[in-house]
Amino acid sequence: MNQTVFEPWNDPNEKPLIQFKNVTKRFGDFTAIDDQTFDIFEREFFALLGPSGCGKTTMMRMLAGFEKPSEGQIFLAGQDIAPIPPNKRAVNMMFQSYALFPHLSVWDNIAFGLKRDGMARDAIGDRVSEMLKLTRLEKFAKRKPHQISGGQRQRVALARSLAKAPKLLLLDEPLGALDAKLRQDTQFELMDIQETTGTTFVIVTHDQEEAMTVASRVAVMDHGKIIQADTPQTIYEAPLSRYVADFIGDVNMITGTAKARNPASEPQSDPTPPSTQPPEKHDDAVSGTPRRLDPQPNDAGRWLHDKVLKFVLGPRSDAPKRLPAPDPTRDAPLASAQASPQPVEAAPGGLEIHWHESAAPLIASNGDPALDGQTVTLSLRPEKMSISKTRPDAANVLHGKVVDIAYLGNISTYHVELVDGLKIKAQATNTRRVSQRDITWEDDVWISFRDTAGVVLVE
Repeated sequence: MNQTVFEPWNDPNEKPLIQFKNVTKRFGDFTAIDDQTFDIFEREFFALLGPSGCGKTTMMRMLAGFEKPSEGQIFLAGQDIAPIPPNKRAVNMMFQSYALFPHLSVWDNIAFGLKRDGMARDAIGDRVSEMLKLTRLEKFAKRKPHQISGGQRQRVALARSLAKAPKLLLLDEPLGALDAKLRQDTQFELMDIQETTGTTFVIVTHDQEEAMTVASRVAVMDHGKIIQADTPQTIYEAPLSRYVADFIGDVNMITGTAKARNPASEPQSDPTPPSTQPPEKHDDAVSGTPRRLDPQPNDAGRWLHDKVLKFVLGPRSDAPKRLPAPDPTRDAPLASAQASPQPVEAAPGGLEIHWHESAAPLIASNGDPALDGQTVTLSLRPEKMSISKTRPDAANVLHGKVVDIAYLGNISTYHVELVDGLKIKAQATNTRRVSQRDITWEDDVWISFRDTAGVVLVE
């Protein structure tokens, strides 16, 4: 069954819920947001990701109404929200500290905003019950915030934020106060709740793993600008700049001079021409048809034939035991299985990257030949690199020494120093116990990777 992919940003007929148009925000001489234009769509889980001071919180505060743009406009559902005060916007915000009222029960905390809006008592009860069920807090409705766990307090804050059914929910580092295990579990709870309610979520975080897990799109920010906004897969696998590649996950950067490769390689000629003689066949002397090379009987088999089977099959005629001559059509699969591995050749086209005078150039067949002669950086993720103690047959091979090992349980990260002192990382899955692995500190190793494993970057 075909499943529809949620990608409204790729649909020209979809209208965005939120529009930033040439938005700039200044605090005195400091520019926090620098002329930004982008869209966020309905039902999207959008993450603003970046280091401290990059402008992501200022962006959220402008959406909430706590700050006004110095220049430009922000639209929510087609309406300019600049003149609308925070309490009148169809926007709610969940703070990192949760901001729960300590003297109120869980039920009353969720109902607080609804009471302030003057909602009918019965309607409030129904809505609070709905939120308690959504966040799985029915058993804790009468408890005070100090009587429940951190993860449960986080869910109370989320339920209170969603109770008024906002068009947009802003989450400011919502999981920062939770321990690592609880934070991981709560990420999936957030995703389930967002999908169930259909509310548009905008989350601000500096946690890369959190943004990559929960978001439909991630906007990586730096110095008041969105450097790249795309799906987590694209951000990770196809970054557009060194900054994005380096900010998201572990990465190896190898810089060198690009040289365009031929778009198509000529097939190599075989120095030994194939024989023009037909393959030798072992034919039956009587029929002239190829003889079937059956296993020959042993003494017990001959006795059985002479005493019993000859009356059914006729007299026995033993053929000499000899191996058949090679037949290319018959023996090709066996020969290919037993042959030594052939060197892996890279696909034609792309770039060679000359990174060190004493090392072979690296091949990036997915590189743009138009970068010929420019200084480029090959970005390589550690998990796309293999490590071994013997030289492999691969498109790209590097030799070095293991200087450090980070054991992370399911994987190990090997820090390898190359000929020029450059250190790179390669990861290997720990399918065997530590005592059984054969690579350790100070070992000479080979790092290999495919010609399409990296991304060629120019900035």
